[in-house]
Amino acid sequence: MTALSLRGVLLRPAPALTTASMSSEVRPRTLNTAGMKRGRGGRSSFSGDVVTVFGSNGFIGAGVANRLGKNGSQMILPYRGEHYKMMRMKTVGDLGQVLFCPIELGDEDSIRRAVAHSNIVINCIGRGFDTMNFTLEDVNITGPARIARICKEMGVERFVSFSHINARQNPEAAFLPGGSRFLRTKYQGELAVRAEFPEATIFRCADVYGQGDNFINFWFSMMRKTVKSGVSLYGKGELTVKQPLYRGDLLDAIMASLHNNASLGETYEAAGPDRMTQAELLTYMYALTSRTEEDLNFRIAELMIDPITFAKAFVAQTIKIGNVKSFHQTSIDRLERDSISDTSDLGLPDITSMGVKLSSVTDKLPWELAPLDAYAYYFYETPDEKKVVKPPKMLAMDEERAINARRAKGYAALIPGANMII
Repeated sequence: MTALSLRGVLLRPAPALTTASMSSEVRPRTLNTAGMKRGRGGRSSFSGDVVTVFGSNGFIGAGVANRLGKNGSQMILPYRGEHYKMMRMKTVGDLGQVLFCPIELGDEDSIRRAVAHSNIVINCIGRGFDTMNFTLEDVNITGPARIARICKEMGVERFVSFSHINARQNPEAAFLPGGSRFLRTKYQGELAVRAEFPEATIFRCADVYGQGDNFINFWFSMMRKTVKSGVSLYGKGELTVKQPLYRGDLLDAIMASLHNNASLGETYEAAGPDRMTQAELLTYMYALTSRTEEDLNFRIAELMIDPITFAKAFVAQTIKIGNVKSFHQTSIDRLERDSISDTSDLGLPDITSMGVKLSSVTDKLPWELAPLDAYAYYFYETPDEKKVVKPPKMLAMDEERAINARRAKGYAALIPGANMII
């Protein structure tokens, strides 16, 4: 076809439309988004970051997305299944800053579309039990490794992943032979992500609590309570040391790591500032909701002689349906990993090295547990009428060493008076 001339102006025919010119097609990144920063910060600005957040409708992912929206980042939120469950995420960012992308964890092309335009990728996908579609190995090992590999191929600058503070090649065992399969696969997932994306930042988290969490809701669910309005714990909770972390502190650490060169290729331990026995923690949590042993609406029993708790956990992990929202990921494997202490891996930095100020459980738990108060609708005549909850006792180093010595005796430590055995 020849060009036409009209009054000295050279006219060329318009190019034919192709599928590659459609707006729905994903094209390779050719723009430096950091050079497109606009505004002075906040939701109505653009930070220059395009961030893909896998698992953004979960407990941690939703908090991450909200923080990204506050600093003006554009977000791509992948999802599987119905898109209606993602509609609530539209409000985390300003108009045009929140985009959705259907994916399948086993479909590499869908993952490529989700990360093609991003300079930061955060993987918050996680499950504590085998679902109907994915095993723990799929979610904790092959899935994160596949995402990390594709991110490296697509030129992603930052990749953030999550693990567990007790993840080990051979995790400590309470009653399951070989220990928790969840913790073992988490450790293998760390190695797999490192192999594919060496510069990845990994957070090894303790139990994280906050609004809509899988910690407070789990301990107050009917699946975890005994028939006598209490909870059953391994060694009655006296042999297990816990260090729960407030969600806001973890989010501070994640955001601080995104533009910190020192975090490249680093693994951080994310745990709270307070170490206490599991019995002390649960007693404090239930007391905040007006449930105490003195009022006969709370007690701690021995887990190893409580077949009903094991039966409920077995049923929940077997039927799988409703185990996320209703049963709060109850499983026998969770009973196992809840029965071992949060242990630091010497040599790893914690999140305070990035300037994060940790929140005490006495500062945050009263607020988080207020909706679960057994007497929430009772009108107190005076403030003095409301009982003052005794704060939990924090462990000293020598006390923790004594606990470890008792625990080393195995099942003998569960026998009353076992601490007198030499």
